[in-house]
Amino acid sequence: MAEFLSLQDAVEGNIGDGDFVAMEGFTHLIPFAAGHEVIRQGRKDLTVSRMTPDLIYDQLIGMGAVDKLVFSWGGNPGVGSLHRMRDAVENEWPRPLAIEEHSHAAMANAYEAGAANLPFAMFRGYIGVDLPKVNPRIGSVTCPYTGEILATVPALRPDVAVIHALRADRAGNVLLEGIVGAQKEAVLAARRSIVTVEEIVDDFGPRSPNAVILPAWTVTAIALVPGGAYPSYAHGYYKRANAFYKAWDAIARDRDTFRAWMRENVLEKGPDDFRQYAARAA
Repeated sequence: MAEFLSLQDAVEGNIGDGDFVAMEGFTHLIPFAAGHEVIRQGRKDLTVSRMTPDLIYDQLIGMGAVDKLVFSWGGNPGVGSLHRMRDAVENEWPRPLAIEEHSHAAMANAYEAGAANLPFAMFRGYIGVDLPKVNPRIGSVTCPYTGEILATVPALRPDVAVIHALRADRAGNVLLEGIVGAQKEAVLAARRSIVTVEEIVDDFGPRSPNAVILPAWTVTAIALVPGGAYPSYAHGYYKRANAFYKAWDAIARDRDTFRAWMRENVLEKGPDDFRQYAARAA
């Protein structure tokens, strides 16, 4: 059942060294504040998964927190490469990084299989492509009813799912609206979950047709962190900080520049200082 905690306590109580952590958010509601708290607490040897890992995973990788990345497409959207991720893969700096690459469809299905407590996901995909040649965990099965050959991938069952959402009510239910990715599936697949929210309300009020509500029993910890998705955006709260995504390209290219930025804007700050870091860099 959902417990209301500070972000520091939520991370300290639910994410340990060596855990498998999924920080999900698709363009929208990316859990930057939570990722920064993981870095501040010095977590290491993490396996992390994400559809479209972008800047927060670049930061986690560059700070040496990540041992393995399970993902589908990684980059700085609209800008280019993730330079810290690339440095780790090509040069093993600051440590070697194992990668397991999938398609978006495979990741979404793998989370769904984890949520259903199934050992693997089965779907139509990976036909005529080369990814199975470099990822031995992509398999296939023959349908016993039609004979059709279908792709398979192992289920994703994170120790912890971390997401940012718009609102939580006082009973611990959580609301997401706007563009949603695999947040619901990741939370349901995970053993524990941390949700940062823009606000805590008495009632969600009117909601859009694509609203997702996570019942309190699916959530472990809720932390009130206004601006917790910045520099990504939160529908109805703030826009995406495109200038920061452009600025990150130069910050992340050089190791010393990256480390200096992280020291000033993450390591020497706390959750209450969160939104100021991007405004200065942009």
